[in-house]
Amino acid sequence: MTHVPSPAEELRLIDAELWRLDARRAQLWARRAWLVARLPAPARPGPVPPAPRMPPARPTPPRPETDAPRVQNVLLLLGGLLLAIAAVAFTLVGWGEWGIAGRSLVLGAVTVAALAAPLPLLGRGLRSTAEAVAGLALALTVLDAYAVHAVALPGADGTAYAAGAAAVLAAVWAGYGLLPRAAALRLPLPAALAVAQLPLLLGAVAAGTGRYGITAALLVTAACDTAVALRVPGAALRISAAVGAYGTGTWGVSDAVWLSWSAGGPGDGARAAALLLFAAGTALAAVRRVGAEEHAVGLSVGVGLLAVVALGGIVRPTLPAVWPVPVHLAVAIALTAVAGARAARLSEPVRRGLVLASAAVQGLAVLWALPLLALVLVGPAGWVSRVWSGAPGGAREAVTAGSPWLPQAQTAPLVLAAVAAVLACAVRTAAWRSRARTGVLVLGWSALMVVPAALDLPYPAALVVEGLVTAGLLATAARSRTGRSVTDALPASVLALVTSVSLAFLALPARSVTLGVLAVLTALFAAGSSVRRLAVLTAPAALVHGAALACAVGAAAGWAPQHTALLVLVVPVAAALLAGAGVTDARTTVAVEVTGTVAALLAIGLAVTDPAMLSLVLSLSAVIAAGTAVRADRRPAAYAATALFALAAWVRLAGWGVTAPEAYTVPVSVPALVLGALRRRRDPRASSWATYGPGLAATLAPSLAAAWTDPHATRPWLLGVVALLVTLLGARHRLRAPLLLGGAVLVLDALHESAPYLARIADALPRWALAALAGLLLLTVGATYERRLREVRRVREVLGRMD
Repeated sequence: MTHVPSPAEELRLIDAELWRLDARRAQLWARRAWLVARLPAPARPGPVPPAPRMPPARPTPPRPETDAPRVQNVLLLLGGLLLAIAAVAFTLVGWGEWGIAGRSLVLGAVTVAALAAPLPLLGRGLRSTAEAVAGLALALTVLDAYAVHAVALPGADGTAYAAGAAAVLAAVWAGYGLLPRAAALRLPLPAALAVAQLPLLLGAVAAGTGRYGITAALLVTAACDTAVALRVPGAALRISAAVGAYGTGTWGVSDAVWLSWSAGGPGDGARAAALLLFAAGTALAAVRRVGAEEHAVGLSVGVGLLAVVALGGIVRPTLPAVWPVPVHLAVAIALTAVAGARAARLSEPVRRGLVLASAAVQGLAVLWALPLLALVLVGPAGWVSRVWSGAPGGAREAVTAGSPWLPQAQTAPLVLAAVAAVLACAVRTAAWRSRARTGVLVLGWSALMVVPAALDLPYPAALVVEGLVTAGLLATAARSRTGRSVTDALPASVLALVTSVSLAFLALPARSVTLGVLAVLTALFAAGSSVRRLAVLTAPAALVHGAALACAVGAAAGWAPQHTALLVLVVPVAAALLAGAGVTDARTTVAVEVTGTVAALLAIGLAVTDPAMLSLVLSLSAVIAAGTAVRADRRPAAYAATALFALAAWVRLAGWGVTAPEAYTVPVSVPALVLGALRRRRDPRASSWATYGPGLAATLAPSLAAAWTDPHATRPWLLGVVALLVTLLGARHRLRAPLLLGGAVLVLDALHESAPYLARIADALPRWALAALAGLLLLTVGATYERRLREVRRVREVLGRMD
């Protein structure tokens, strides 16, 4: 085909040409300036010559959407395809109309002519045409192979004949592409390489070698492709060989891995290992010839993974079902040791690839062990529905709580401990050392957590192990190096908190165990709060465990939930005292106060079924909030205290059967009005709506609603008197909120009281009186419209001057 430059190459050529034109233009401008400077100055300016007339612009011809080489290539490709289709039709359809001599002569002559035609075409410089004819010739050789099978060898096995034919075609095409005059053709050699992928595979299928033979054929084919890709000079052939190597190699390696994992005995495992080691050797040989470092590292990772799967698969069939993962992990760890011991003899990409392969296997092993860790941490929560039902028989029963056990994960502690040991010994760089310590801590904690369940230790032993783990993590966090930051102590603190939660759930089966464990956890985290940088986590944890202990003590003593609520209120009291002591930083103070608030809500929820006890709990919570509001930075807590006091009073009144709304609203309005008066005294510019509005509305609005439905006259008359007094006080002190609120309530109350009389008057009047009154009103308003507007404007100004 005609060579068409790539977009990058064409762009480079255009940029070079533009740079050359710019350089020539700059040279001409410099020469012009020099010539102008050498000209003698004219005595007077001469006449300006007329501007030359520009010829009319010609219309730009339409730009073609493609170029000639591409059109030529498309035409040649279509022509070759049509000729190939015609040859196929001739071979399959018109074959029976010719005798054996004629058929052989015609097809052979056409094939020889097609193979010979590209040589003179190359001599004349028609390379694209030669490529098209060569492609047709290759297609004709495939038809020749089919014709030979159909005529000369009709009884031969199809698969075996296809394998032999593919080998012959690959050899013929390769020889044709290596001819001196045909070396310029780019199609024969890649086509020969593509056909060469089939002989070994089809031969193995025809020979009935089974899965192992087919996999071996794929891996040998991939090895041959690798050799071609690493040794041939042509770029097109190298790319084709690389594609074939990766394709057949991936197929063969996948089959070999499956054979290794499904091997039923040592013999099958050894054969699969041999295949995997052969693939690893091929990749290792490619590493030594690859120049790019990233490719070398990737191939080295593949070598390491194949070696781990191969060596682990040899002994896997002879081991119980719980040992395959530890065996492969041991091989990966040995691979790391080899990479470290042979560091001087191995290149840097190979060593790095082997280490990465070992790290990948170790990571997969850790993921395999994580389900058991999740079961140990989450499983004990199933005892919530069976609290104090009796101590389980062992650690395995304690952590499952009725859930299914994972028998394949019994070796999980060994896997986690081994990976932790490798991480502790292998990481030496200072940049990764702190992260490695964190990883070792997490992996070691995971191993210790799953040991009791994996070994099915007695139930008390599981409790002791988790308690010691919690205490050890808190001690580790307290002794962390960075004394001024919580970052270094955060992993150990978080792990201690998670372990304590799991231990608390694990202690639920037995009453005495629950009380003892919660008491120990409360004391342990309270002691950990003495370390300032840990208090942000340990202090709230101590309060949470204390609240759980209070609930457990009340349940153990046989108290009702509403009486247990009084014991739970000890936790908010402790939180308020700790936050007010000033011994913690701002974050710890907020965390402690939030925990105390949640504990108070828990106490309120426990007492909600008993109105008397609920009122008491609300009152005590209000006292705690009022004590917190004494602090200068917690003044807004006074609003919460007021709301809690009001709720306590309302609950008590509701328990007594009081239905009068004033009994509920007056205790709220009086403190609100007092606070508003104090605020007005401190800030005279404060609005009356903000100071007196809430207090007045809290009583006047519910009382007005009750007065409208009250059949007696006592409440409406008392409400009217109070509204009148409020209105007069608002007018006296020029306060907008009392004036408008009192006046509105007074008018509405008066309308309610006058409604029966107005109704009787309306019944006594004739029907035309309403229309007459409406018309009279409209005439009066229309006649005095301007004066009324002036009066309304004056009233609005008076109200606007009020506070």
